[in-house]
Amino acid sequence: MKKALLVLDLINDIVHEDGSVSKDGFYDQVQQRQVIANTARAIDHCRQEDIPVIYVIFGYSDGYPEWSEQPKLFRNVKSRQQVLLGTWATQVHDDLQPLPNDVIITKHRIDPFFNTNLDIVLRSMNIDTLYLTGVSTDFVVLSTVLSGHDRGYGIRPLEDCIASSDSYSHECAMTVINKLSDVYSVEQFINHGI
Repeated sequence: MKKALLVLDLINDIVHEDGSVSKDGFYDQVQQRQVIANTARAIDHCRQEDIPVIYVIFGYSDGYPEWSEQPKLFRNVKSRQQVLLGTWATQVHDDLQPLPNDVIITKHRIDPFFNTNLDIVLRSMNIDTLYLTGVSTDFVVLSTVLSGHDRGYGIRPLEDCIASSDSYSHECAMTVINKLSDVYSVEQFINHGI
């Protein structure tokens, strides 16, 4: 088994106190669940154990050429000037900064496998098991579980490293995620070599 840690959408606009998307409940849930601190522990462990850390960043290019008004979730992103690539908004949270040799995948939709090079990067690295961290449970984490599962990866979300905009959405998504993956805590990941 060769594993990698995916850090999904832990960008300023979504998880920082001053982020424009974070005000929709994400910041509060991330704080309550200690997602940043727990994910930092998982990243530190990976660096010590030589486990690849792969960052997935959600955002749009200047002028929003990848944006469409059709997907309901993203309808107001352009008018609000949210998640613009190359700005503070789409930088990884300060406590989780990538190192120069870490892989960074940019995506323009919920699913990190959709129209990105994530799958080929994982296969080139002979990765077969994915440990998931990120926000939000009901969107990027769930879609990664579904897409990764269908591509034959072992999927292992770290439950205390993920959150939604509210606890109900998190729990609903976790009901589905538990049917498709083995869910662990950061403590189990670090201390039991799962």
